[in-house]
Parts: sequence; structure tokens; C-alpha cells
Amino acid sequence: RTSRLKYKTPSTSRSSHLCLSVKRNSLVHTKRKNRQSERNSSSSSNDRTTHRSFSLKTQEQNAYAKQTQHAITNITMRKHLSSSSSIISAASTSVGKRSNSQDEEQLFFVTSYSNFDKLAHGPRGTEATHSLYIYSFHPSDGSLVLLNVQGSNAVLNPAFTRYHPKLNVVYTCTEDIEEEGLIYSYKLSPDGQLIPLDDNAPIKAGGTSTCYLTIDREQKHMLAVNYWNSTLAVIPMDPNTGALGKEIKSMYDPKGGKKMVAAAKKDGGVNHSCNDTSTIQQRQADPHSHALVLDPFVGTIAYVPDLGKDVIREFLYNSKDGKIECEMNMLPSGLCTGHPDGPRYLEFHPRYNVAYVVNELSSTVAVFEVDRDLLQEIDTAVRNGEDSLERFRGRSTLRLIQSIRTIPNAFPNTLNTCGRICVHQSGRFVVVSNRGHQSICVYKVMKRGRLDVVGHFHTRGETPRHFQFDHSGQYLLVANQDTDSLAVFSFNLSTGQIQYTGNEYRVPSPNFVCCCPMYQNDDEDDEVENGITNNATIADVVASGDHEIPSSVRPHPELVVGNNTKNMNDGNSSDSDDSTIRTDRPLSIIKPSLEEQLKQAQEEIQQLRAMLLAKNN
Repeated sequence: RTSRLKYKTPSTSRSSHLCLSVKRNSLVHTKRKNRQSERNSSSSSNDRTTHRSFSLKTQEQNAYAKQTQHAITNITMRKHLSSSSSIISAASTSVGKRSNSQDEEQLFFVTSYSNFDKLAHGPRGTEATHSLYIYSFHPSDGSLVLLNVQGSNAVLNPAFTRYHPKLNVVYTCTEDIEEEGLIYSYKLSPDGQLIPLDDNAPIKAGGTSTCYLTIDREQKHMLAVNYWNSTLAVIPMDPNTGALGKEIKSMYDPKGGKKMVAAAKKDGGVNHSCNDTSTIQQRQADPHSHALVLDPFVGTIAYVPDLGKDVIREFLYNSKDGKIECEMNMLPSGLCTGHPDGPRYLEFHPRYNVAYVVNELSSTVAVFEVDRDLLQEIDTAVRNGEDSLERFRGRSTLRLIQSIRTIPNAFPNTLNTCGRICVHQSGRFVVVSNRGHQSICVYKVMKRGRLDVVGHFHTRGETPRHFQFDHSGQYLLVANQDTDSLAVFSFNLSTGQIQYTGNEYRVPSPNFVCCCPMYQNDDEDDEVENGITNNATIADVVASGDHEIPSSVRPHPELVVGNNTKNMNDGNSSDSDDSTIRTDRPLSIIKPSLEEQLKQAQEEIQQLRAMLLAKNN
């Protein structure tokens, strides 16, 4: 028993020792675990604090970035909307200052045929008792309000209207194949009153059936085109008042003085509204000048579409002396398929070196590339006083690159003739009216100025002889000649689609629509709210003290991208189309495209972000 006790005692002692060892180890492990837990907790707390601090910093940066981007967006919108259409118009600028109240002071001058027997063509509408209508336009809903009606028994068949590029003066000319055409000039007031200039005495146009008026770059001469006998006349103009001189300064006759071959409609001639073979033969028996457009680059070449001979004539125009010197060249207005084309109007693109010609008889648009180097070479030779310019004869400044139809492929050409062609203010679309198909054809401008059809849209009437955009380019007014109506459509600036607004007005035989935005009398530059000019950049806003950009993120002046856009109001106008938008494009100045404007804005945003990050770091 004693031996067993001796044996068991150490065993019990060892067990107690092991228990104490386990407890001690467990306590040490627990302490270590607690210390590790404390470390982890402290680390986690520090991480949370750091993360919370980083998150707050990131949120602050994002807030600054959003404020900056919002401010830049506001600046860009104000900058572009200040001229109503500068972001949608590469060519919609003017020298005169327009009124800020566009809703109340954007007028439309509409003319109507009043005596069908005096015309070469045959309208089917109603002869107008009063031939002049003045409407006020409301962009909020595209509605019109009639302000004035004039022209009873006085202004016979006014058919083309030109609005002065600097003054509130409007010119309209009469269409008469028997008597010499007349040009009436009026001072237009915001309430629609017409105050005759030149003692209410119209100026003779030097030919019959006057169909087009152009004002040269210096606003010192008006060039008139007479459709029936094809003559071209240059009339002096006072650049300060817009008044026309009493006498024609120079004349040019493409026929060389020869008599007309075709007879007038009432003398057994054909109706020029038709497009059948026999009518075309008579229409093209003589030259028929239909427009005169000065090149918008140097203003030296006058392009004249000759509907009677299927050619575009290129004349040398001397703006100093107010004289059409000579015919430099002529080229076909289409593909030379053997079928008549009948060029009617010509329009230049505001950015591309491209011109568009609408061919009335073939229902096509011809796209021409413009040789600006040759234009500059001719202009330099003229300015240097070269005695002979024979080296330029036969060298065209135009080259055909595309021909595209204005009507669906299955629709017969004999049932349609084209009316007006227009390049939208944005430069993104070209628009043509179809008389017969009763539609507006819209093209999208593709690379290098080529065209792709957007669609055809019914005009809610017949024979859309003319149409006009409002000053913003968001509304389209169409004159449906043979249904005595003026219809208003909205124009989608993104897609080019047009949609009927429901606004329609009864006007007898409307033939022309002219947009007349009112100019103010002062010579100050256009401004927008808070004193920011149309061409304002971020630096301009900072300098002006505009508080929409937080002071903490205002860029250092040395880091701001400068605005290299030159004011297109500088220089003079070639007055190249029958819209009210000037095309001030000196040779070395091209207005930036929408992509360039976007790129500039993105660069400014990146610079502000860089400064924001540098500040927070």
C-alpha cells in the first residue's frame, strides 16, 4: 500500500503541474489574443478613419468637379445661345447688333404673286390683292401674327427679297416678262411698318422677270439678275443707309445683245411650270440666268446658274468699280447624262470648301468642290493690277464630286421641278423643296460635304416654291404657292427630321419668305448676361467675376486654353444666299466646327480637374 501511495503521489503532482501549465498557456494565449485583437481593432479603426477621410476627400473632389462641370456647361450654353444659333450656326453672324428680344422682334416678310399674266410660269392659286405681308414670329410655339399688309396695285408680282446684312432694310424685286423689273427698298420697323427709301421711287433692274438680288461684300453694290432676258445689272448702294442709286452702274448680257428666241406665255409660249419635253425645249432655247452668288472667300468670282443652257457661269467681278468684267469659264451643272438639268440656285457650305447646285429640271443636287487656291490666285492677280487675266480663262474653280436626287427614285422627273436649296445654319444639313412631289427633302452633310438623304417630308400644300428657317434654325416656314398657304414646321437640329406644328396661315400665292431679325442702332458687340461676350472662355468668366465657378477651382490664367476663335463679324459679307444669315468668311478664317468647340471645352475641363487635384494634394 505504501509503495502504491509513493507511486501515485508523483503522478498526482505531475497532473497538477500539467493543469497549471495548461492554464498558464491558455492565459498567455488569451492575453496574446486580446492584444492582437486590440491591435486589429486599432488598425481597423485607423483604416476606417483613413477610408472615411479619403471618402470625404473624394466626395469633396467630386463635388468640386461637378460644380466646375456644371459651371462650364452654363458658360458654354450662354456662349452659344447668346446669338440664338451660334452653336447651330457656323455662318449665322451679323455686324449689326440684334435685339435681345427675339420673341417680339423677329419678323417675316412674305411676298405674293398678284398678276399671273405677267409671269413666264403659271401659278394655280389666287392672285393677291395685296402682295406684301409682314408677320411677327414667336419661337415659343412657332406661331405668326400678321402686323402689316401692303402692295395693293403698286408692287406687282414681288418674287425675291433680300434683307440687308447690317441694317433694318429690306429689298424686293418684281417679276414681269413684259416690263422692266423694279426694285423696292423699305426701312422695316419692329412693329411691321414699311418706310420707303429713295422717295418711294423704285429702281429699275435692267431686265425683265427680275429673280435674284445680291449685295456685295462691302455693301456698296447690289447685283440684280433678270431671268427672262438673262441680263445682269450692278446698282450702287449707300453702305450707311442702304439706299440704292438711281442709275445702273454696269450691265452684262450673256446673249451678247441677241433677241429672245422663245415667246412669252400669252404670245403662244409655253408654261414654264411644266417639265415635259416640249416645254423644256422652249425653256432652253435661250439663256436664263437664275441667280448670282459671289464666292464667300475673296468675293471676286460671281457664279451664275444658267437654267437655259445647263451651265454654271463664272464671272470676274470688280467690287471696286462695281462691274462684271468678263466671263472666265462655264461648266456643266450636272453629270451630262444627255437629259436637261436646269440649274436654279447655288449655295456654299459654311465650313467645307463645297458648293451645292439645285437642278430644277432633273430634280438633282450637284455637289462641287471649290478650288480656293485658284480663287486666291485670281484675286491676287486682280489686286496686283495685272493687265491680262487670260491665263485664268477656261480654268474652273468648281469640280463635280457628287450628284444626288431630290425625289424618291421611283417618282418621275416630269412631274416635279425643284424650288429652293438651303444649307442649314449649323452646316449639318442641306434642304431642298420639290414642286410636284410637294415635299421638303433633307440631306445630312457627310465627310467632305457629300450628302446623304435623311428623308422626304410633305409640305401640307402644293408647289412649295420657297421656304425659310427662323433665326434659331429650329422652325421652317414653307410657302405653298398653289394652295395659298404658309405652313410652319419644327426642325430637329440633331436628326434633321421636320414635323408639322399645326400652324398654318392663308396667304394668296406666296412665293418668298424672308426672315428679318431686328438690328439695334448701336455698334457695340453682342453680349450675354453678366457681361460675358459670345466668344467667352473660362478665363473671361474668371476675369468678369462670375461667381458660378467656386474660387477654389478657378484656373490660373496661364493654364487656361485661349479662345482662338476669331469673330466672324469682322470682314465683309459675300451675301451668298437668299437667307438672312451673313456668310462672313475671310480666306484665312474658318469658324470652328462643333467638334472643335467640344474639344476646347473638354480641354478646359481637364485643366480645371488638374488644378483641383493639385490643390487637394
